[in-house]
Amino acid sequence: MTQQNVGILIFDDVEVLDFAGPFEVFSRTRLKPGVESRRSDESAPFNVYTVAQTAATVNAVGDLQIIPHYNFDAAPRIEILVIPGGFGTRRLIDDSATIAWIQDVASGAGLVTSVCTGALLLARAHLLANKRATTHWAALDTLAEIDSTIIVERSSRVVEDGVITSGGVAAGIDMAFTVVERLHGNAVAEETAKYIEYSRNS
Repeated sequence: MTQQNVGILIFDDVEVLDFAGPFEVFSRTRLKPGVESRRSDESAPFNVYTVAQTAATVNAVGDLQIIPHYNFDAAPRIEILVIPGGFGTRRLIDDSATIAWIQDVASGAGLVTSVCTGALLLARAHLLANKRATTHWAALDTLAEIDSTIIVERSSRVVEDGVITSGGVAAGIDMAFTVVERLHGNAVAEETAKYIEYSRNS
C-alpha cells in the first residue's frame, strides 16, 4: 500500500508529549484491525519520522534526548507536517532557517498541523492568516499578537480551518486522531484509540 509521510519537527526544549503523542497515534494506526496487524507495517497508512534542523541530538523538555531521523536537508517529502510546541518555540520564532523550512514544507504538504505553541511558528510563517486557530491556553494572547488576523479559538481543543491546530500537550493526540478520521474514517480512528487505550474526546 502507498503510505503517507508524516514529518514531525523536533527541536531543543520541545514538549515530549507534543511530538510523542502524535507519533504514537500515527505509527500505531492500521487499516486492518486487531493486535496482530500492529506486528507489521502491511496495513500501516503512515510512515512517521522526526526532522530537526541538524542531525545533532535534540534535548526535549525534561532532558529526554532524541536522535532525529532526518535533518532539514535530508528529510523525504512530507505530506503531513506536525509542528509541536514547548519552550523551544520561543527561540524558533525568530529562527529564519526554521521558519523558511516550515514554509517550504507546508507549500507541498497535504496537511499542516500543530500542537500547543507550535501554532506560534505557523503564525510566524504566515500559515494561519485569516484562519481560526488555537494553541496552549497560556499562549493564546501571544498567538493573537503575532498575527492579528488570526481568529483565536480560546475554548477549542482542536480547530480545523485548512490548517489543523490543537491546544497544549495531550491535545496533540486528539489532533492526530482528527487527521486519522479525516483520512481513513471513524472506524479506523476508533479502533486505533482502542488499541492504545485512549478515550477520545467527542
